[in-house]
Amino acid sequence: MELQYPKEVQDFMQRLREFARANLPDSIRRKTLADQRITREEQAQWQAKLIDAGFATPGWPVEYGGPGWSALEQHAYDVVMAEEGAPPAPAFGENMVASVLFAIGTPEQKNHYLPRIRKVEYYFCQGFSEPNAGSDLASLKTRAHLEGEEWVINGQKIWTSLAHMATHVVCLVRTDPQAARPQEGISMLIFPLDLPGITIRPIITIDEDHHTNEVFFDNVRVPKDALVGEMNRGWQNAKHLLGHERTSVARVGQSKRELKRLKALATTHLVDGKPLLRDPVFASKVAALECEMLAFEMTALRVAKRSQDVATGVEANLLKIKGSEIQQRLTELKLETLGPLGIQFAPPNGEEESASPLLTGEEGICAPTYFYYRVLSIYGGSNEIQRNIMAKSLGL
Repeated sequence: MELQYPKEVQDFMQRLREFARANLPDSIRRKTLADQRITREEQAQWQAKLIDAGFATPGWPVEYGGPGWSALEQHAYDVVMAEEGAPPAPAFGENMVASVLFAIGTPEQKNHYLPRIRKVEYYFCQGFSEPNAGSDLASLKTRAHLEGEEWVINGQKIWTSLAHMATHVVCLVRTDPQAARPQEGISMLIFPLDLPGITIRPIITIDEDHHTNEVFFDNVRVPKDALVGEMNRGWQNAKHLLGHERTSVARVGQSKRELKRLKALATTHLVDGKPLLRDPVFASKVAALECEMLAFEMTALRVAKRSQDVATGVEANLLKIKGSEIQQRLTELKLETLGPLGIQFAPPNGEEESASPLLTGEEGICAPTYFYYRVLSIYGGSNEIQRNIMAKSLGL
């Protein structure tokens, strides 16, 4: 069984595919398919091409530069661009911060931030988690208090993805330590990362790469108008933002692309002189995953259609759980396909040439990707927490 798109959507997808093949630089395509970091400059270069073609910010309202696509067209765009090796949009800015600004940003904030997010002039990271506040985010302790027309911020964030590349941060801070409930004393601020008093320290993860960071705030002063929404209402804003983060983790298009790559790899990789994909045990694993992915894609389409009219709710938790599990399973089957060849590490982000002739194609990136993708079921709120939220919504 395969999803059959309407004729007009098939034509739309073909136009997107032709555009990507004609305009996406090979260097960016290769880095995307090898799970290497796309620089801010490369992202802006690709975004400029999308803006010129009218394909940028597909989920944005028309009045802010979006193309006005339907939920199905947005899904088709994600699938085609992933299949063609285009880098995904910077999620923290385009998908998350923008969604909050659409809902509760002041006119001044919208006018200032949205055009710059759209052009990737501003590149955001997310200052939420702390050493003692991960999935239990309401226990965060980073403080901010007003002195005249400025917020003064002190505290620490951790596991801050891409802070070393970002220009700005969307940050949760405690503005009322005496609130009756922890969730009631939190506010959301957005501000630049080059201010005095901000220190960023790298955290090198198990894949030997630099994705995450510690961020320290020492009497950092930001303008009063950095507040997003109402003071002490940051928890509600964060839930709105995290709904978009959890939905973006679904990555249906990327998973469809990686399934094709897995099947191609298992077709060319021989075991006892025969392609691994002809082994009935392994083939059954691939078939089971493909069935799950089809059901998941249909669910994602239903959620996308519903979210055009209703704010994303517990469905985002479902997409986050299943999407992360499917992506992890794909890396597991790739590693199983390659066997001993798959346990080697290519240099992270292609920073230097490998001395090993074996580290080519999938062999050099399989293990690092497998290890790093363990984090997918943790960030954005661990999958255990997501299941608790879903159970609570059902009255369990």
